[in-house]
Amino acid sequence: MLIIQPSGGLCNRMRVINSGWQLAGQRGEELRVFWLCNEELNCPFDSLFRPATEFRITNIHSVADPRKLFYQKTARTFLTDEEIRAHRVPGVGLDAEYAASLRGNTYIFTGEWFYPARDYHLFRPTEALEKRIDEMCAHFGSSCVGVHIRRTDNQPAIGKSSTDAFLLSMRRELEQDSDTMFYLATDDLAEETTLRSAFPGRILSNEKRCLRRDSAEGMHDALLDLYCLANTRKIIGSYFSSFTDTAADMHGIPKVIAGAED
Repeated sequence: MLIIQPSGGLCNRMRVINSGWQLAGQRGEELRVFWLCNEELNCPFDSLFRPATEFRITNIHSVADPRKLFYQKTARTFLTDEEIRAHRVPGVGLDAEYAASLRGNTYIFTGEWFYPARDYHLFRPTEALEKRIDEMCAHFGSSCVGVHIRRTDNQPAIGKSSTDAFLLSMRRELEQDSDTMFYLATDDLAEETTLRSAFPGRILSNEKRCLRRDSAEGMHDALLDLYCLANTRKIIGSYFSSFTDTAADMHGIPKVIAGAED
């Protein structure tokens, strides 16, 4: 059996589960996932997504959960971020020889992907969230560009993808298509105010969103933003952001990183 405990935020966890699903398929084994509700993501899996048939999910609320501890302590192999990074081939996944050497029950606790995401069919938003997503996307038209501005504690994104860099990229989109609208996902309300002032009447967003990731409401809004971005024709995103990368990867749409175009 392959046991996965994904860590980090929403997109890190989705990529880890996708990786686990690919590895479990290679090994011909069952995939079990322990989904920890904590300050990084305080929302059960089934409050975000419909039940998955490809793996077994268990929501836990403590690292001392006895079900999790049982599998962790009885696993033959235990992998963390360090082992994943040491044996991951860029763009390919785990080194084939290393992956083949993993015997018996293997427990992986990581926020690192270990196979590139091929698709995201494992994740279907709940009926209520899917309805909200569809209602928002109905306003997009054919010329909507997604904009993801990551701030708060992501220093690489703040340093590389400045506000001015986003404004420049968005102006370039308008020069190419004067009908362009923008769907904005950001964790900084001041950034939204700036963009609405710069592009009056062209910014769409979930204006009443909750930004707290330690609440179910905040995670519902984060999922809505992710899937709305994924339904645009192109994404202008933030440097070093799994949210930007996942939104683009979900439907294979073009992506540019603000501040990295020149």
